[in-house]
Amino acid sequence: MAANSEVLSNKQVILKNYVEGFPKETDMLVKASSISLKVEEGSNAILVKNLYLSCDPYMRARMSFNQDPDFSSFTPGSPIEGFGVAKVVDSGHPEFKKGDLVWGTTGWEEYSLIKNPQGLFKIHHTDVPLSYYTGILGMPGMTAWAGFYEICAPKKGEYIYVSAASGAVGQLVGQFAKLMGCYVVGSAGSREKVWLIPMQSQLVELLKNKFGFDDAFNYKEENDLDAALKRCFPEGIDIYFEHVGGKMLDAVLLNMRLHGRIAACGMISQYNLSQPEGVHNLMNVVYKRIRMEGFVVFDYFPQYSRFLDAVLPYIREGKVVYVEDVADGLENAPAALVGLFSGRNVGKQLVVRDDIDKNIFMMIIGPCWYDDDLVHKDVMNNVGYSTLNEEQCGAELLKELEFDDPFNYREGHDLDAASRRSVSLYPLKIQGQRKWHLEGRARTCCKFSDIITYISPFTIRADYV
Repeated sequence: MAANSEVLSNKQVILKNYVEGFPKETDMLVKASSISLKVEEGSNAILVKNLYLSCDPYMRARMSFNQDPDFSSFTPGSPIEGFGVAKVVDSGHPEFKKGDLVWGTTGWEEYSLIKNPQGLFKIHHTDVPLSYYTGILGMPGMTAWAGFYEICAPKKGEYIYVSAASGAVGQLVGQFAKLMGCYVVGSAGSREKVWLIPMQSQLVELLKNKFGFDDAFNYKEENDLDAALKRCFPEGIDIYFEHVGGKMLDAVLLNMRLHGRIAACGMISQYNLSQPEGVHNLMNVVYKRIRMEGFVVFDYFPQYSRFLDAVLPYIREGKVVYVEDVADGLENAPAALVGLFSGRNVGKQLVVRDDIDKNIFMMIIGPCWYDDDLVHKDVMNNVGYSTLNEEQCGAELLKELEFDDPFNYREGHDLDAASRRSVSLYPLKIQGQRKWHLEGRARTCCKFSDIITYISPFTIRADYV
């Protein structure tokens, strides 16, 4: 331990033992250890404070014993590892300094000592939410970009099918395809995941109305996947972005067009099976001259700057939206990870640490009301009011919430000026929340764990200050 260094308690998520079958929350343990806030003198290591941790399906393979060099097993009794966003607390490495923001592989703990930080990416663009570096600007985003553009080589007007389309990768593949002028259909596995847009409480509606898919279906409600695909693709499928495997892949092979392409990103239906399902329609690969290629995103990390050049403008111009499902605190990390395999999440699942200043700084512009069908009364009671009727608009709502300077944008206020001065406006104290501030124009809604807010025409950026 470094001399004269501060030692803090360090909460960690520990894997108890190797997992067989479906993972459970009890396969993991949250406990506290201690850590020095200084790296050893002469070391090239860096010490980071983890801000956001990413939950990803590939982590399931690492929970079981395996000898794959790309997906080596976690060590039982030690913290789980995954992608995350962190802030450098101390550094012995010449390329990193205190205060740097980074993303890459880190521990599922409050602080991590990273002995070989060469694989980390520095974050230079902070005009977008830091959490995006667990998703659209991190590993999932690169997976969508590399798999779609590099593996699938799409052409305008082609027919694209994306399974697991509401997840961290699938939601982006569909939007990239639409930007190319393709016809896109996605599938997801639940109609009970409620989204935030009025009258769009179905997950398939999220795919169509939020992400712009041309069509979508819930595969759990389809007795015949082949028939469902023929209904959506009467002329067949040019590109399939594969996340599921098993019966879904079998049905897709029957519906591929000549010279179709399949990017095999993952097969989540098989991860928890002791005996993987067989695929019976593989001869279609021969008959239809299909090219099916697996890929691992790590191979494309050297192209990260090229990826940023392509995707950052989409975000800034509002051409791509990204949905996140955020769990607060390491105590909720095991449930968040396990929930990936039962379809519990909507969008990119991540975990945010819960020990930062809890004030929210946010602005709500424009008409805003709460619908009892979408917001439960216990949520509303948490923020100190009971119910509002549909005639009540944003300014009245903000007075209810004790905002300092509420106004209605329809009354002629300068929205651009309001946006520029929004960072420190309107403190709203809600226990258990992070610090949020407004970030420019957007075409999206935002979700908080204790309050659901419709925001027009702005979005909220969630970053640690």
